[in-house]
Amino acid sequence: MNFLMALIINGPIKSFCYRRLQYLSNKFQMHVLLNEMKELAAQKKVPHRDFYNIRKVDTHIHASSCMNQKHLLRFIKRAMKKHLDEIVHVEKGKEQTLKEVFETMNLTAYDLSVDTLDVHADRNTFHRFDKFNAKYNPIGESILREIFIKTDNRVSGKYFAHIIKEVMADLEESKYQNAELRLSIYGRSRDEWDKLARWAVSHRVHSNNVRWLVQVPRLFDIYRTKKQLANFQEMLENIFLPLYEATIHPAQHPELHLFLEHVDGFDSVDDESKPEHHIFNLDSPLPGNWVEEDNPPYSYYLYYMYANMTVLNHLRRKRGFHTFVLRPHCGEAGPIHHLVSGFMVSENISHGLLLRKVSGEGVPGGAGGVLGPPSPCCAPQAPVLQYLYYLAQIGIAMSPLSNNSLFLSYHRNPLPEYLSRGLMVSLSTDDPLQFHFTKEPLMEEYSIATQVWKLSSCDMCELARNSVLMSGFSHKV
Repeated sequence: MNFLMALIINGPIKSFCYRRLQYLSNKFQMHVLLNEMKELAAQKKVPHRDFYNIRKVDTHIHASSCMNQKHLLRFIKRAMKKHLDEIVHVEKGKEQTLKEVFETMNLTAYDLSVDTLDVHADRNTFHRFDKFNAKYNPIGESILREIFIKTDNRVSGKYFAHIIKEVMADLEESKYQNAELRLSIYGRSRDEWDKLARWAVSHRVHSNNVRWLVQVPRLFDIYRTKKQLANFQEMLENIFLPLYEATIHPAQHPELHLFLEHVDGFDSVDDESKPEHHIFNLDSPLPGNWVEEDNPPYSYYLYYMYANMTVLNHLRRKRGFHTFVLRPHCGEAGPIHHLVSGFMVSENISHGLLLRKVSGEGVPGGAGGVLGPPSPCCAPQAPVLQYLYYLAQIGIAMSPLSNNSLFLSYHRNPLPEYLSRGLMVSLSTDDPLQFHFTKEPLMEEYSIATQVWKLSSCDMCELARNSVLMSGFSHKV
């Protein structure tokens, strides 16, 4: 990591990479000017295929927000009509039915609308990750989030399973759209994996159009403050030991073994712009000695997830099982070294916005141009990193509509620039519940990108192809 950090700020290397990236951009423009009509003619010659019936994968989408707001609203209304007397929640030892839960909120099915549901991101969520997280609570009530979009609750995640199966049915109906949904494992207790697997298997939450990724929120500081964990080692053991056990003795964990067959890898999630008090280096305490209430830095989380996954993968390969990849959220906000950590250990990343700090700021490192004013959080190191991501073809799942609500307005999004330079980018929805209005959020994402950036059908198909190559779906699929 130190070597890469030194490389990134090396003047001659910055100039070299900057020129290379400019060359790639200009080469692409030249290609478009010369060959656009030929490409179009070649596409028209292909029988039966067009943009609508090529495979596309939503490479970055969270299961708890994979339905749109209208879908969730209809589902809650239906539940209120059909399951009013079902016990759904336990409050201070007292069991509550769905009817009682809604009575405490003074709500009837008739009162509910998309506006009262209030799950859509709005202008108030910009640079406010906390407000955005609160949008996961329908009607602002965390109890409704727990009842309807959690796997582990009083009804064993029955409602959540139903709504995900409806989303899966929509995907199967559209035939050519696939999704890689994220489910959470928190690392607070040893039985989380078995509960999650039991939920998936008992409710038969399965579709040929869906694969799973497991996201681990970086929330050690919160669990430590609440005395739920003694040290970071305990969190790692809760996440990885059940996987070793299921790999060595699959017969003892039949549900988990079956569930893992459909899991592609791991994702690391949280607000990257939180300040980090530590720098991960040789003096950092080992996980067993990390007992303070501060959160370990991003690179610490990523390294220990990667190290444990590597050993687990060797074991699984020996047993003839499929292996996992690391595909964290990276470079959405926060310091540049997140992207360096991501480069070293990730198969793909989600977002990657910070790689954009390269053009428009004049020529970094004095390559003969005039240095323009740096942007407020300018990281002039990025041309080197961007070029490295290009050379290694590390997949970047980008979600411009999500970024537009949280971190970066749409017209400043670097996706078209990355695409023209040949970086491995794909389009994804992130959270249809918060950002999308239609029944086909992925198509909505493509449609807006295509219109705003005037993409050709060839560009659209390249994005779709990238999404397929980046995804964990088998070649056969």
